[in-house]
Parts: sequence; C-alpha cells; structure tokens
Amino acid sequence: MSNSTVLVLFPIAVAIIMLGLGLTLTLDDFRRVVKYPRAMVVCLVCQMLVLPAICLGLVVAFNLRPELAVGMMLLAASPGGSTSSLYSHLFKGDLALNISLSAVNSVLALFTLPVIVNLSIAGFIGSDKSIGLQFDKVVQVFALVLIPIAIGMAVRARFTATAERLERSVKVLSVFVLLLMVGSVIAGLGRNVFAILGEIIVAAVAFNLISMVVGYYAPRLLKVGERRSIASAFEIGLHNASLAITIGLSPTLLNNTLMAMPPVVYGFVMFFTAAGFGFVVSRRVPTLTTVRGGSIEQPGASRRRPAA
Repeated sequence: MSNSTVLVLFPIAVAIIMLGLGLTLTLDDFRRVVKYPRAMVVCLVCQMLVLPAICLGLVVAFNLRPELAVGMMLLAASPGGSTSSLYSHLFKGDLALNISLSAVNSVLALFTLPVIVNLSIAGFIGSDKSIGLQFDKVVQVFALVLIPIAIGMAVRARFTATAERLERSVKVLSVFVLLLMVGSVIAGLGRNVFAILGEIIVAAVAFNLISMVVGYYAPRLLKVGERRSIASAFEIGLHNASLAITIGLSPTLLNNTLMAMPPVVYGFVMFFTAAGFGFVVSRRVPTLTTVRGGSIEQPGASRRRPAA
C-alpha cells in the first residue's frame, strides 16, 4: 500500500467509524447523563485515571520496547468503541447508559488522549517533538472525531429513518476499513510481525480482561445495578482500537507501525474475550426487553431482585 493511499485511507476510516457512532446518538443521550450520576462518575474515573495507571503497570511488568509501550498507552487513552454498545445489547447491559457513556467518553478523550500519549512518548522514548501529538495534530484528531459524530447526529435528528437504515451499512463498512488497517500494519511489519505478536499479546489480553473486570466490579462495589455495571464493563473494557490504530499509523499523526501493533492485537482478541465475559455476567441478569433509551424487565422473567 503506497504512502499516498495510507494518507487518504486512515482519516477516512476513522471518519466512517465516528459517523457510525453519530448515527446512533441523540442530544438526549447527553442529557441522560444526569440520570446515572453514580454509574457515570465511576465509569469516567476508571476510564480516565484507573485504566491508564493499570496499563502503565502492565507495560513496566512486561518490559515492552518503547514503541509498543506507547502503543499500549495510546490504547488505554482511547475511548470505548461502537462495539461496546453491541456487546451491551447482546449481554443484557443497560444500552441507554452505554450509549451515553460512549458519547461523553468520545468528547473527553479528545482532551485526555493527547496528554497521555505525549507523556508516554516523553517517558519511554524521550521528548522527541516530531512524533508527539502537538496542537496542530490534536486539532486533526478533534476534527476526525467530532465532525463525523456531529454529522451523524444531525442526520439522525433530521432523517431518523434514513439514519437507522444507514447504521448497519456503516457498521459493515467500518469492519471492512478496520481489516484494511490491520492488513496495512501486518504488511508494514513484514516477517517481524510474529515476533512482535508474541511480545505484545499477553499484555494486550491481560489489559482487556482487567479493563472489563474493573469496569464491572467498580460500579458493583458502589451499589450500581447489574445491567448498568455490564454496560460500564463493556464501555471501559472495549476500547476504540480503530481510532488508536489510525492515530498510530497516520502519516500526519504518530506515523509509527509498532505503536499501532498493540491496538491491532487488542482489537482482534477483544471480540472473543468480551463474548466470554458477557456470557458469564449476563447469567445474573433477568430476561430483558431492550428498547431505545433503556431496558425493561419482563414480568415473571426472574425471581432475582431487580438491579438498582
């Protein structure tokens, strides 16, 4: 794949993925935040503070090479992806909370991600100004994320039926461009890909599993209900690997194939680990009828006490 193709592909890839997220959002998803203050605060603290600290501990424990360490921290700083809503829906999470968390996290990450990435580069590689996320590059990330989300939200508000039809097509297209991005990373690493995979895969899987466990049990410790805790687990545990890959690979951002490798590995394994995790935790939840804006327990579906 030529450099000119790469230059065009990766911004388009993120724009498509963010457009897909925007098509699922409404202003009510942001207003709904006040309805879940405890769950929101717990999730955001875990996402913004706890997970980067855990990831840093894993990076040090596994003694990863500097570029892979930065890639792991880039992943930790990325918000939850659209996949988190799908898994929340499949495994009886509170879909309304999940959508709201995704909306808020996507905005907050625009401010926290550059800070974490730049600190990681300075700590693991050195203060090389040529590969950090300086102000002009942060503006690019800002535009790549916020503008497509805003367009998607505008389409949904104005043409709801059209937006609902487009959602599935955009999701399929997002998977396709993600595969292209993964293929580009593998091609760029060549024969070294298996050695790097062996170096990073345990750390990536460990981070994924720990993220979901923290995302589930931190809310439960603070008396948040089962369904909201499941939504939190998937939002915190399933990072936006596509965004992290794009930032790592894009010639106008980090432009480093090694930094993109942890998100590539993570983005692949999370589909399987999340399914296993969801199967375990969803067994504790009554049968639900899921609707836009929340989940309703069906009468007589379970004798368990309803989630708070």
